[in-house]
Amino acid sequence: MASTGLDATAVEANEEAIRAWDGPLFDRFLQFKHLMTDGLGVHGDAALELLAPQHGERALDIGCGFGDTTEQLAALIGPESEALGVDAAPRFIEHARAAAAEHGVANARFMVADVQTMEPRESYEIAFSRFGTMFFANPVAAMRNVRRALSPGGRLVMTVWRNRADNDWIYRAQTIVEGIVDRPTEYDEPTCGPGPFSMADADTTSAIMLAAGFHDVALHRCDLPILIGRDLQEAIALVTALGPAGEILRLAGDRAAHLHAKVQAELERGMSDLLGPDGVRAGASTWLVSARVP
Repeated sequence: MASTGLDATAVEANEEAIRAWDGPLFDRFLQFKHLMTDGLGVHGDAALELLAPQHGERALDIGCGFGDTTEQLAALIGPESEALGVDAAPRFIEHARAAAAEHGVANARFMVADVQTMEPRESYEIAFSRFGTMFFANPVAAMRNVRRALSPGGRLVMTVWRNRADNDWIYRAQTIVEGIVDRPTEYDEPTCGPGPFSMADADTTSAIMLAAGFHDVALHRCDLPILIGRDLQEAIALVTALGPAGEILRLAGDRAAHLHAKVQAELERGMSDLLGPDGVRAGASTWLVSARVP
């Protein structure tokens, strides 16, 4: 893929984010894969319904992760067409390829590619993303490349998190952990980029999409509870591994080890009301962002 010339600061931030996703974050996402695909999947399914893929359309899946959404797209567009899943982290792509082969999905293809710096070589009728577009150091450059990859009249739908206060599944744990562990200002571990709420503001996200050349940009609010654990201990393990609370603890490292028992106890106390007969469910709120190429 040819470079589109990001500035040095963006390139450095982008490379750091890729190291994080291909390293510690991959390991943690793999540990909780069933929750990342099934739990968060309800919001992705809502986005796919809005996109309404048609048989024969070529599909691009941005930040495809484990590739389960690419496989969904492949099934919806039919065997005569193809879904391409791209992700900047090689370990996710390796996993996605193996999973598609195991599931016998012949029309799903995967490629390591950074959407911010890629030069699109093929054309697609539809583009999709489930939580794969919030971590770009330069989101306008990334979404401009997505627009360039779409044919005239092409459609995009992506799922991004709304504001954290409306996402109880992640905000409650963040608030509890921040009350115990100081957010580190210096650390050696790579970070994941701007963070999951970089597109939470409707005006900001609309401006990004319009600057990238999209038309008919619309944000559809989606409020659906998600499963974050089969029991309370798994839910606590999830929120202390991923998301803002997990990031604070990961970056603090051994410096916060003496506080882990207190964090565990406070999370048990603060999240116990979310436990129901089928596991731990909490509120989750997203934007389903739709747009088209003229």
